[in-house]
Amino acid sequence: MTSSAGSALQPVLEARGINKHFGPVQALKNVDLSVFPGEVVALIGDNGAGKSTLINVLTGVLPLESGEIVFAGEQVRFNSPHEARAHGIETVYQDLAVAPHLDAVANIFLGRERRQSGLLGVAGFLDNRRMRKETDEQLSRLKVRVPDLERRLVTLSGGQRQGVAVALPSCGRAKW
Repeated sequence: MTSSAGSALQPVLEARGINKHFGPVQALKNVDLSVFPGEVVALIGDNGAGKSTLINVLTGVLPLESGEIVFAGEQVRFNSPHEARAHGIETVYQDLAVAPHLDAVANIFLGRERRQSGLLGVAGFLDNRRMRKETDEQLSRLKVRVPDLERRLVTLSGGQRQGVAVALPSCGRAKW
């Protein structure tokens, strides 16, 4: 893949020669994957083909057995999803870990709400304006259109709910 100027683009994420066994069963055999900036990649295959196993290795859920993972030009080895998340890598699972009866802002900041500064924050008052602004900025960065940030997720389309789920882990922490 090359840019319009002709220089080669470097992948944001590369998996090279990934192998994974579960006892005698080889779930992954010499898997290579490259994801370039701005690219959307789908993993498609039969049940048991290794799609989830690969994602779980790339995101630190399962340990890397052999091969290498390169993220943003740096060889990485994630020992937990938390370590992958710190690099900006996150998994959005099919079942969407969202609270459907809350709005987008409440979902994105659930468990890490922003408090107002000063005494109001000490008293537990939330900075709703700041959280709404950060939610709007993150959804815009991801090009996710939500008609009204105050609408409960249950009233949004499946794609809009997925967009909010993608924004959940990265709001305020996006690295690329």
